[in-house]
Amino acid sequence: MNKHIFAFMINFLQGASWALAIIIAVFLFFKMLPFGIITALFSALFGSFIGLFFVSFFELINIQMKNLSLKEEEVSLLQKISEKLTK
Repeated sequence: MNKHIFAFMINFLQGASWALAIIIAVFLFFKMLPFGIITALFSALFGSFIGLFFVSFFELINIQMKNLSLKEEEVSLLQKISEKLTK
């Protein structure tokens, strides 16, 4: 049950990171718009890197969790095969 809660939390934090990236990008775009459209676009792009960093970080955690569950399944199958071979 703990794996499901942990997976839910990771997915929730990844969604929150996407929201953070979008909110920061929109905020900085409109804040820097009086200085020019190019400046506003670049500031929105650089401002969204914070949220995008966390998106990639939580995606990495999600991938590692899937790899761990696959390895656990592989180990259990190999143990069953080993038990059948020793009998």
